Amino acid sequence: MKDPTSGNWWLQIQGEDVGYWPSALFKALSSTATAINWGGEITNTNPDGRHTPTQMGSGHFASEGWKKAAFVRNLGYVDESCTIRDPDHDLIPLTTRAECYSVHLGNFDQTYGAHFYYGGPGLSLSCH
Repeated sequence: MKDPTSGNWWLQIQGEDVGYWPSALFKALSSTATAINWGGEITNTNPDGRHTPTQMGSGHFASEGWKKAAFVRNLGYVDESCTIRDPDHDLIPLTTRAECYSVHLGNFDQTYGAHFYYGGPGLSLSCH
């Protein structure tokens, strides 16, 4: 989160400061954001003309859900008053290679808050 006094950007985990980046490193960042993205990326250099065998998450597709697919829970952001907020309920999942990797939004609930499942095997019979 951005310190309102110094302008430095702090990383906190469970309320504990872990580190910070001086504001001088981020001159292009303003006080607010126009979008927030959560996700992952696989770099595909097309080795041997095929899709990479690199799996995402656990290697299971998001549709396999709990105990199979990887997931991220309790998504949130810090607003301009340094208050932790839940994201809007209109999150939009995006997958560029659905035959290789997938994402599935879970229902907002008390235990996991806003959360999503993700993953995929990479190179397979359906992903080449």
